[in-house]
Amino acid sequence: MVLDAPQALDQTGVLVILRLLCHDNRKKCLRIKMIVFRVVFAAFLVCATVYLITIQYWLPTATPPAKTENCGTGLEIPPIGIGTWLSERDKVAHAVEFALKSGYNHIDAALIYKNEDETGKGIQSAGIPRDKLWVTSKLWNADHRPTEATIAIQKSVQDLGVGYLDLYLMHWPVAFVPGGNRVDENTTIVDTWRVMENIARSGLTRKIGISNFSKRDVETIMSICQVCPYAHEFETHPYLQQQEFVDYHRDIGVKVIAYSPLANTNPTYKGNTKLEPILKDPFWVKLAEKKDATIAQTILAWGHQRGTVIIPKSVHEKYIIENLDALNINFTETEMKDIAKQDKRVRMNNPGKKWGIKLFADLDDPTQLDDDDDKEL
Repeated sequence: MVLDAPQALDQTGVLVILRLLCHDNRKKCLRIKMIVFRVVFAAFLVCATVYLITIQYWLPTATPPAKTENCGTGLEIPPIGIGTWLSERDKVAHAVEFALKSGYNHIDAALIYKNEDETGKGIQSAGIPRDKLWVTSKLWNADHRPTEATIAIQKSVQDLGVGYLDLYLMHWPVAFVPGGNRVDENTTIVDTWRVMENIARSGLTRKIGISNFSKRDVETIMSICQVCPYAHEFETHPYLQQQEFVDYHRDIGVKVIAYSPLANTNPTYKGNTKLEPILKDPFWVKLAEKKDATIAQTILAWGHQRGTVIIPKSVHEKYIIENLDALNINFTETEMKDIAKQDKRVRMNNPGKKWGIKLFADLDDPTQLDDDDDKEL
């Protein structure tokens, strides 16, 4: 029995149509089958290509960190560095040169510190081979847009005289309108991270990272990153231990760089809290005596043993040498537990109120704003 076309479609669809067309002409049938096969195969290839592109470029990933080494030999971040925040312009060059000649090979800098040119002079005077040196700089808030970001990192690289950076950090999870300090509500941390990823691909830095992020901010970046953060630099010390936050970074494969590792010894923090200077804290005085070390060395040694990279700032030769010796001090498990009990959960550096943004919203000692409806980060 011969079926009409509608009946054929209702019963068996395309196969029946092929049989009808092929009923009287086997050669014609073969050609039709080949055409159908080619169309189906071509459609499969197109779909597969689209799928692979989607997986590679758009599907969120939380597998950290993607390799971003584009220059140098792949030096990993050293456990201690010389910080340059608030280092006087007329002293930082000598401090950096002295530190590098004394055994340091890690410099922590930033464009906003306004001393990278002098820091660069110290680097050049020390004569350390570039592939033996780790240099970090940071993207300031007003430079989050693509054009400004490119100009900013090029200036940092030029001022530091290093050819490329080892690590470039988004300094804060806050964007300013270019040329000012008014918050840019239209530029998100995801937007800025895409800019950072392009910088990583450009060869101007081997690795990229973040700084001063809340846990929620970190999770946001980890959920969308194509090139994931190598490190997160944030304030942590015995008075703001944030151990769970530190452990979280270890679990996701992101290194922690501890700034202000000596807590409130930095003069700029004077008056920020009611705490006595940590260098006068009886607990640390006693522990330092037990370790036959200075109080600062003992505190830095704790930061090192807990797995954070420490970047104490000093322009004094004596302290630069002493800080380096902190790597030779060790604590027992009991001593580490005793130190954990000294946590005050007090933050020293928090510009959120000035910017009108609640920073560190899900961490210890977040910004306290008069208006709870303001933006949280």
